[in-house]
Order: sequence, then C-alpha cells, then structure tokens
Amino acid sequence: MKLRKNISVLLLLFVAIISPLQAQIKGAGSGVFHFLDLPVSSRINALGGDNVAIADGDISMAFMNPALLTSTTDKVLQLNYAYYLAGTMFGSVMYGHNYKHNYFAAAVHYLDYGNMPYADENGNLLGTTFSAKDICVDLIYARQLGPMFRVGATLKPIFSIYESYSSFALGADVGAHFQTADSTFHMGLALRNIGWQLKAFYEEDFGQHTEMLPLNLELGLSYRLAHAPIRFSLTMHNLQRWNIAPMEERVRWGDMLLRHTIWAVDVVPKSERFYLTLSYNHRRQAEMKLTGARSLAGLAFGAGVKIYKFRLGFALSQYTKSNFTYQVSLSTDINSFLK
Repeated sequence: MKLRKNISVLLLLFVAIISPLQAQIKGAGSGVFHFLDLPVSSRINALGGDNVAIADGDISMAFMNPALLTSTTDKVLQLNYAYYLAGTMFGSVMYGHNYKHNYFAAAVHYLDYGNMPYADENGNLLGTTFSAKDICVDLIYARQLGPMFRVGATLKPIFSIYESYSSFALGADVGAHFQTADSTFHMGLALRNIGWQLKAFYEEDFGQHTEMLPLNLELGLSYRLAHAPIRFSLTMHNLQRWNIAPMEERVRWGDMLLRHTIWAVDVVPKSERFYLTLSYNHRRQAEMKLTGARSLAGLAFGAGVKIYKFRLGFALSQYTKSNFTYQVSLSTDINSFLK
C-alpha cells in the first residue's frame, strides 16, 4: 500500500505541475542561459546529459533533481571539468552537508567561452579581445519524508557577462524522489529552471528585454536487476511542451516522442567500486548527426572507479557536430579522512 501511495503522489504532482505549465509556455520562446542544460558532471554526461531518478550517492545528481541528495552525500566534495571546444571551459565545484534528515549542498558551476577577437563590420580583426562567462550558484536542500520518499528544492542566482553586456537571473528547481525498500526501483520528478531574468542583456523601447529560463519538466524511472549488476534508466524531459525540434524542421509524431527520451544502461556492482555506462539521447542524435557521414551523436559513454578515498569519473559524448566532449569528475568523502 505504501508503494502505491508514494507512486501515486509523484504522478499526482506530475499532473498538477504540467497542467498550468501548458498555458504558461504557450507562445513563449525557449529562454536564455542555456548553459544550465549542460551536464555538470561526468556521471550525468554518461547518462545522456540528464537523469532525475538515480540516487546512488553521487552528489552531482542533485544538479538534475534536488531530491537526489541523500544520507550518503554528507561532506562529499566534488570537482568537475569538461572540454567542449578550443578555449571553452566548463566546470563546477560542489559540497554537501547533512543534519539529521535534512540534506544540504552548495555549488558553483560556470562556462567560460575564453577570449574572442574584436572585429569591425567587415570582419577585419582589430587586434584586441573580449571575454564571455556564465556563472550559476546552486543552493540545494532536500528532506527525507519517510524511508522511501524525499523532496528537494534549489535556489539558483545566475550571472552572465558578455563583453560589455551583463545579465542577472534568479531561478529555482523543485523535485521529488521515490525508491523501493530494496532500492531496485527509483522514480524521480523534477521541474528545473523556474524563473526569469531580473536584469536583461539589453533594453527595448518599453523597458528591458527579459526572458524566461529554459524550463524543463522531467520524469525519470530507474530499475536495477535483483541478481545482476545492471541498471536501466529512462528519462523523459521537456514534458511541458511537445514540439522541441528546431523551428524549420518538420518531425513525425514517433520521432518527436523519442526526442523527449533518454535511455541508459549501467553496470554497477553492489560494492559500487566502479561503474560503466552507455546511453542514447535521441534528440541529440537527430540534431547533431552529420549528413552523409557516420556519427556517434546521441551516444554517450562513461566509467568511474573508486581509488583509495577518491572517486574518479570520465565521460565521452558529442555536443557539437564535429567535436567530442570530454568530461572528468573527482570526488571524495571528507568523512573518510576524519575516521
């Protein structure tokens, strides 16, 4: 009865959230600050760039769903770094702290586009450069409501500086998570990037040109086989709007449905001393594939291993049509040094 009740609560939350969102986003653009959609850690990257259901002690999962903070994320410190294109750096630092059944975490993640040359209207270089940066501060809280159910929320101040233009926004995430007593089945629900710009990049005749953040309503399921170290995951994202294809592209119904899904499989032994992950993101494959050439777009690979008191993770994926993204993560449990 408790299992049915908890699943019913999550599904009711889903229906309650998505109904008003349909009216809210009708006619709206896709928002600003899209760096918020980038995977913040190698674990998330390996899972296809998004996952709101898996709660296995990796603190970075709370970036996707604040309810994924757990009793095992106490005093965990994690550093992440990703290489996208030459001169572009993406990284984060995150730390967790627990108090009884209340779980906290603080993080900063940023995207540095590097130095870019000034040019005139004819494309002639002027010999000087400028920089561009996006920064987000994450203040995360989760609370355990019984042995199998958690809720969480994140407050996110966001700053951007592009040459002489700057912007400030305030965002938030809310989430819920359920897992069975044997931890074989996990279910997560998250509404990410609620909010808008408070200071826009530029002004119009009638005031500042403010936009919404890239809102994302997600539902995730994860199932681990009882007698084998294999876990399957399905993440359904951007459920608040049906058409997520580029404006000029016509997409069939079945293709559009698949673009809302990310599939992943993990090999994770019970000792959790290592993991291997393979995932498929159909939306990324459809938008990043190369015409007339083979491409690994949509696929992501990842692995992690525990060495002494540290966990090292690595992921490989494709976020542009001609380049791979390499991402590494390093985390440690400060408690292990205090014993």
